[in-house]
Amino acid sequence: MAHAPEQDPATSDLGEERPKWDNKAQYFLSCIGFAVGLGNIWRFPYLCQTYGGGAFLIPYVIALVFEGIPIFHVELAIGQRLRKGSVGVWTAISPYLSGVGLSSVTLSLLISLYYNAIVAWVLWYLLNSFQHPLPWSSCPPDLNRTGFVEECQGSSAVSYFWYRQTLNITADINDSGSIQWWLLLCLAASWAVVYMCVIRGIETTGKVIYFTALFPYLVLTIFVIRGLTLPGATKGLIYLFTPNMHILQNPQVWLDAATQIFFSLSLAFGGHIAFASYNSPRNDCQKDAVVIALVNSMTSLYASIAVFSVLGFKATNDYGHCLDRNILSLINEFDFPEQSISRDDYLAVLMHLNATWPKRVAQLPLKFCRLEDFLDKSASGPGLAFILFTEAVLHMPGAPAWAVLFFGMLFTLGLSTMFGSMEAVITPMLDVGVLPRWVPKEALTGLVCLACFLFATCFTLQSGNYWLEIFDNVAASLNLLILAFLEVVGVAYVYGMKRFCDDIAWMTGRRPSPYWRLTWRVVSPLLLLTIFVAYITLLSQKPLSYRAWNPKYELFPTRQEKLYPGWVLAACALLSLLPLLWVPGVALAQLLTRQRRTWRDRDARLDTDTS
Repeated sequence: MAHAPEQDPATSDLGEERPKWDNKAQYFLSCIGFAVGLGNIWRFPYLCQTYGGGAFLIPYVIALVFEGIPIFHVELAIGQRLRKGSVGVWTAISPYLSGVGLSSVTLSLLISLYYNAIVAWVLWYLLNSFQHPLPWSSCPPDLNRTGFVEECQGSSAVSYFWYRQTLNITADINDSGSIQWWLLLCLAASWAVVYMCVIRGIETTGKVIYFTALFPYLVLTIFVIRGLTLPGATKGLIYLFTPNMHILQNPQVWLDAATQIFFSLSLAFGGHIAFASYNSPRNDCQKDAVVIALVNSMTSLYASIAVFSVLGFKATNDYGHCLDRNILSLINEFDFPEQSISRDDYLAVLMHLNATWPKRVAQLPLKFCRLEDFLDKSASGPGLAFILFTEAVLHMPGAPAWAVLFFGMLFTLGLSTMFGSMEAVITPMLDVGVLPRWVPKEALTGLVCLACFLFATCFTLQSGNYWLEIFDNVAASLNLLILAFLEVVGVAYVYGMKRFCDDIAWMTGRRPSPYWRLTWRVVSPLLLLTIFVAYITLLSQKPLSYRAWNPKYELFPTRQEKLYPGWVLAACALLSLLPLLWVPGVALAQLLTRQRRTWRDRDARLDTDTS
């Protein structure tokens, strides 16, 4: 039978009532907004298309059922039951595990630094979308105004706007370059917006979240409706979801599916623990975990339809232009009448000319045009948002309006995720009393946001994009895997499975089923351990490298593969270890403190006996 707590943790700290959500919708939308982020738009569709379309959903669903939902349930349950942020939760479970909470806070800070830098990039594109024609629609003229800028002609107008006019990127990470003032202003504006929204915690974010969490769904719906009416949209969707079951033999597919679920749900950040701590103690956290996780996954599928219907239109458009250039070459070479060769007749005409005039055809600069090759030109991350999708938007009637909608959606998605990241930092600080209690919460929030802005200015340097990739690939991945493993093991084996199940029964009115208990005890820890080993194995197989944008590279506009210099590798090692150092450090400090207390008690007893 579930035990009744002796004291409600909501009022156990300093006798003060903990803030609560105004209603269940605020909490639900906050969790959705934190979980559904940029990765749902620009990473899941890429993985789904890369790894066999519909076949990728098999490892994805397996990872969701046995890794994502169980760990998500753990975070919501311990936050709601213990009514504290991540540091307070893990200190309550065991003082030796306090470092897990501190690691989550440190990691959330690091991730917030570069995540809001991406939001700043989105803001820059959003502001530039309010003009016609769009600034990335054509190459700028050169200094003599006799032609176009050579770098732009050698790549594309879209790539030039991203790499040169936005990032003004250097060709090597050793060359830091200068701060780009337009990015600095956008970064300052992004942090100012975040501060205004999180200034009073859930009191303010709970109001804003209605817009930031729901607006992306409105825009996605508009893009789905418009995308499905574009020529070539169905070809993009067929290519996306056509299953290739043989791809499942590749272990990389299973690794990417597991990590996508993990990062998409924002596990181990501490944000969901903080959000759940403001819930009513009797809230059904089990149902919340399942519903929010399913909504997050369905959003990824919904976003895939929107993205690849538009990219299918772009591929069809590019394929048509490729055929048109070849047709024009044939017409000019053989003096055919204009428009005498249609796209449908091109292959038949080419085969006939190849049979009758092979030498003349061989001398022509004909490109090999295949629709699948254009559909293969997919990308994830900033490459999808700032290059592929922006180029696709150019081909749509009313391009500026679609650009405003797209980047407005990304901006609100980024803000919603930032709310959770900042809550994961500020809530534990308030719980442990970092500042005196007379200092208002608004001041603490302002200090955190200001410090983050100052540290994040490194991403506005000309080499900032390289450093952002380092933070994303090194600081986040490894630390989150280890922290999630410590979370589920800490709850199952330190807090105790029986005690945890009793708590859930007290909160929800029913005990966890064998599925939950088995995943918490065995399946999820083993799965996380397997992912960790596979991740380390992949890292050790090849040296860390980055892809530089170098106009002087002989294969330009292909990005040049370069190895990181030694000092950058040292920074990578520091970033990957820094958050986790709290775990052994705090445990060791607790052990020494307890040992010192034992010795002091022993000396006191000896003094008493001798006297």
